[in-house]
Amino acid sequence: MTRIRQASQQTFRSLETPNYRKYLLGQIISASGSWVQQVALTWLVLRMTDNSFAVGTVLALQFLPVMIGGAWAGVLADRLDKRKVLFATSAGAAICAAIMGALVLANVIELWMVYTLAATFGVATALDNPARRSFVTELVPDHHATNALSLNSSVFTTARIVGPAVAALIIATAGIGWCFMVNAASFIAVIVALWMMDVDAINPAEPTPRGKGQLVEGLRYVWAHTALRTTLLLTAVIGTLSFNFQVTVSSMVKKAFHGNATTFAVLLALMSTGAVMATLYVAYRERVTTRFVIMAALALGLFMLVAAAAPSVVVFAIVAVPMGASSIAFLSSAGAVSQSRAEPEFRGRVAALYMVAFLGSTPIGAPIIGGISQIFGPRSGFIVGGVTALVMGAFALRALNQRVADRAADRAEPPAAAPA
Repeated sequence: MTRIRQASQQTFRSLETPNYRKYLLGQIISASGSWVQQVALTWLVLRMTDNSFAVGTVLALQFLPVMIGGAWAGVLADRLDKRKVLFATSAGAAICAAIMGALVLANVIELWMVYTLAATFGVATALDNPARRSFVTELVPDHHATNALSLNSSVFTTARIVGPAVAALIIATAGIGWCFMVNAASFIAVIVALWMMDVDAINPAEPTPRGKGQLVEGLRYVWAHTALRTTLLLTAVIGTLSFNFQVTVSSMVKKAFHGNATTFAVLLALMSTGAVMATLYVAYRERVTTRFVIMAALALGLFMLVAAAAPSVVVFAIVAVPMGASSIAFLSSAGAVSQSRAEPEFRGRVAALYMVAFLGSTPIGAPIIGGISQIFGPRSGFIVGGVTALVMGAFALRALNQRVADRAADRAEPPAAAPA
């Protein structure tokens, strides 16, 4: 029992900080609401169009602002008071969700409206994400930063269990429109948490003064640091072609297994069960390495290929747990590496580049995978994603092993003899 208590204290050590506890509670509620909306949005478009490409398009539009302006949002996050930025973005996202819900409930929603509101919601996401990620490190002591970042990731994986389950219940009993209203209300929790914080206990990074070339400076900083460069490249490519589960899982449910919204929500919840276990393990670790990120990518590729071959929804459901675990182990560790290895004055820009690498790749990847799934069948999307993760992981592992071998050879080489 003592060992269990010690492990628990080690895993949740950053919760000792009151401001972080308030922040995390608000994020849990808001993230769950966001997943309620995400399930509803996916199923709404699939119901309206019966087309996987349309699902990919709406996801692409939702994250297009991240791809276009996400890096600049990181520059703003390094310049501005992050708490004030989060107040504004939470309010904006709540308004977008409420408008979407009202249109669906009034039964006047059309596809172009869904596309427009998805893109508008994406603007709030683009501004919110780098501020939210880098704000975490200002709430806790430096030695708790990696743990706090990992627990922050666990919030979104926990939400992936709670959100789809709540969405399935709401869709079955009240209708899709109320899912958007629930998400709008969930942002109140973030606003209240931010308002209740002890401002004097926050340790903000020194604001970056306005100046030219700050975005380029951030790019050069990432490229000059091997761990950051490797992590962001892996995230960009795998995020583009592997992380399209809204498209691939919904397509498998409807076309391969002939299921409904409840089936879709249950499978997402099973993936998230594995994801929660993975993020808690990452939080428990004292340090997350680039090698861990790479091994998680390889595991993701393997389980995606197994999922592609699943003969029934039961087998797919079994595979969904380790697939979810490996996917979030990759994302959580990649996010922790990108923030813990960055200097404080660059964390906003590094967080933004990580966001662009992952969320910003969706406008490219979602329509591609949606189109492939529409033409070649629902299993093809999982095959493309699995092969991508395996190939990228293998290349990164080979490069890492080569760097380790080179460093070992340099240390073993005797110093040159002094000239006579």
